[in-house]
Amino acid sequence: MERVTLGKTGIEAVRLGFGGIPIQRLEEREAVEVVRYAVEKGMDFIDTSRMYTTSETRIGKALRETDRRVTLATKSWSRTSDGIQKDIDISLRELGRDYIDIYQCHGVSSMEDYRLVTAPGGALEGLHRARERGVIGHIGVTSHSLDVLETVLEDGLFETIMVCYSFLEPAAGDRIIPRARAKGVGVLAMKPFSGGVIEAPETAMRWILGCPGILVLAGVEQKRLIDQNWLVFEGDWTLTEADRGAIESIRREYDRKFCRRCDYCLPCPEGIPIQMVLGGRSFMKRMGIGILENPNVAETWKRATRCTACGECMTRCPYGLPIPDMIRENIEWMDAFRRGNARPD
Repeated sequence: MERVTLGKTGIEAVRLGFGGIPIQRLEEREAVEVVRYAVEKGMDFIDTSRMYTTSETRIGKALRETDRRVTLATKSWSRTSDGIQKDIDISLRELGRDYIDIYQCHGVSSMEDYRLVTAPGGALEGLHRARERGVIGHIGVTSHSLDVLETVLEDGLFETIMVCYSFLEPAAGDRIIPRARAKGVGVLAMKPFSGGVIEAPETAMRWILGCPGILVLAGVEQKRLIDQNWLVFEGDWTLTEADRGAIESIRREYDRKFCRRCDYCLPCPEGIPIQMVLGGRSFMKRMGIGILENPNVAETWKRATRCTACGECMTRCPYGLPIPDMIRENIEWMDAFRRGNARPD
């Protein structure tokens, strides 16, 4: 099975890793068994986050039930030195470890966010202090913004990056991945199925595995899906004519209704985090209903209701998306979901 070295970190892992988001939706025992199954299948890289509610705890329990060695990566939304160090201590406890291989600043979505992370007293400073304490090994950052990641690579302050990459979101293949590899920065590719939007998983997996030198994180919560992805991983990644046809068909279908998370539509006069609202259904599918209790998520949907359909966002969107209509549709869906009249998938 093919392995990859994550840049200058020296960490070597199987190219297909386990994403820890979906296991939140399972009962605990089932979640633990799914993680253990993935590890015993051969996955030796696991990524999770403090934001993923029960994910760290369940991963920790699963790893105590196997003697397989895995590389662990987790992350925090905190933007301060003290805050991220507190989160690191919680992660260590939940995962049952005294050392975490990679700790990441989670979801750095704007240049303002990046400045907070890298400023004196910011999260990056806290990560360096944690490394000095010997409780983390390497420092990473995750972002949906290619502009932010370009700055990250230019500044050279992080050892790994996590970027969205799929055949619906291929831009990182030109703008980010080659530059990261040239600079010795490890690349973790998230959302190979675009958050569950792509309904051709084998095709999506072959497409992304065809990009060399990256570690692909697939978040699944069923053993049969692990088997499905693993079968593709161990097979031939050459795209068939059927694959190419499926890719073109799906791209055409979503051309006018898929948010690429570029954030060029911002700033919104009403302060709406547009990409979060437009990705609401996919987000709920991955995170589960419990995430509605998160104050930040609740605030996102509250802000969404302030949309006046002024159209400023549409003048900036490079894909010509009908953003106000999409916001309205997602608000209606969320209201139905809260009443139990809609499903995230």
